[in-house]
Amino acid sequence: MTSASNDLSAVTNTLTDDVSSWEGKNLISVTQMTTSGILRLFQTAAAMRDLVRSKGGDDRLKHKVLASVFYEASTRTSCSFQAAIMRLGGTFLHVDGGKGGNTSASKKGESLEDTIRCLECYTDVTVLRHPTTGSVQQVALGDGTVKPVINAGDGVGEHPTQALLDFFTIFDELGLSLDVDNGNNTADNSHTGPLVVVLLGDLKHGRTVHSLAKLLARSSLKHELVLRYCAPASLEMPAHVKEYVQQCTDVKQEEYSDMSEAVKGANVLYVTRVQKERFETTEDYEKVKGAYVVDTSLMEAAPQGMIVMHPLPRVDEISTDVDSDPRACYFRQMENGMFVRMAILALILGAP
Repeated sequence: MTSASNDLSAVTNTLTDDVSSWEGKNLISVTQMTTSGILRLFQTAAAMRDLVRSKGGDDRLKHKVLASVFYEASTRTSCSFQAAIMRLGGTFLHVDGGKGGNTSASKKGESLEDTIRCLECYTDVTVLRHPTTGSVQQVALGDGTVKPVINAGDGVGEHPTQALLDFFTIFDELGLSLDVDNGNNTADNSHTGPLVVVLLGDLKHGRTVHSLAKLLARSSLKHELVLRYCAPASLEMPAHVKEYVQQCTDVKQEEYSDMSEAVKGANVLYVTRVQKERFETTEDYEKVKGAYVVDTSLMEAAPQGMIVMHPLPRVDEISTDVDSDPRACYFRQMENGMFVRMAILALILGAP
């Protein structure tokens, strides 16, 4: 793989509320986002939700083709992007580059950069997932890449579109406000006081929580932000994420080991599974796999206004008995994923 700067400031396509600034740009990291850019995306996602519920979609991306390139297994991310472009009249090519995948490129020794450059010849935008942290950024910033690249997860690095749909869900469910000069900067403006978010589970390997913590921290919320990290000692939030959060804004960060203590006064409980595929040995995984389980007893003690989120798939970290609780919003969260990804594609491809 060719070298590229690891400094994300080298990505000159910072997203703003100006639609022209989205068009043709990469989406690699949440560190690209501005508060006004987030609000523009949320407004577009809400419009996409209305569109789907009223008409099913439209043809604004007719004749546009998405390259769905996944070197790691995916169900929700790949399917939601595919559904997103189809809802807007476009189509997709799917490449399974993982073990047992349907592509000969990697088996023949082709570089990732060359594979993406070839796919660009047939498509308008690439959605890329790869197991190597930083790989998507390197491809996007490479000399030969000319079409937009969207990061669908790079190892234990980031998952920016997941963080954006997660934040949209929090924004929408709680009625948050963003501090921007715009008359429509709230969901329903129902939330008052601080925003207390508990991130629970495998915080070491969970790229979704890495991205969400960064995104919340750099967003100009009209609420005090409290991030509570609750994880086994071996799976704590990485220091580089906590350092980034602290330098962005005056965020209170708290460490917990007791789940029942962590949820006291919380607005959001964001649960992650322990990622077996990231462990070097089965023994290490077995030591921590059942460390935290959200069940009805926890929910009975939790605040009535607290929502429960999960990027899915879950294993056993949320009991199915919790699914019927109206505070469980992880399936609403998944639906929001399609709306947010519809908005991302429409903005980047110049058809919001």
